[in-house]
Amino acid sequence: MTRITLPLLIALAAGPATADTAEVLAAHATRTGEGWSISVTLAHHDTGWDHYANAWQIESADGQVLGTRLLSHPHVEEQPFTRSLAGVAIPAGLDHVLIRVRCNLDGWSPRLVRLDLPK
Repeated sequence: MTRITLPLLIALAAGPATADTAEVLAAHATRTGEGWSISVTLAHHDTGWDHYANAWQIESADGQVLGTRLLSHPHVEEQPFTRSLAGVAIPAGLDHVLIRVRCNLDGWSPRLVRLDLPK
């Protein structure tokens, strides 16, 4: 299995990020048989159970959710941190996906980060 590191490009931004907005710092896609493994490194000013990044998802350009990685606890002392999601089914013909993060207090970020897929 070959791991491919891909550059990230900010695809869309619905306004300036605030200090409490979760931010995608890096992402990688690896082809694994029929599916994909996606790893995302993110940073958020987690303060504990009352305010923490609790998920990220992979979307197609038309808004279809292709996979969601739930984050089951705060990462107050582990920033930034990386988590992966395996077995993601990405439709044939897509050359990129978009990544969106969520925090339990502020909900889904309006910011999408583009991840180009290897051919």
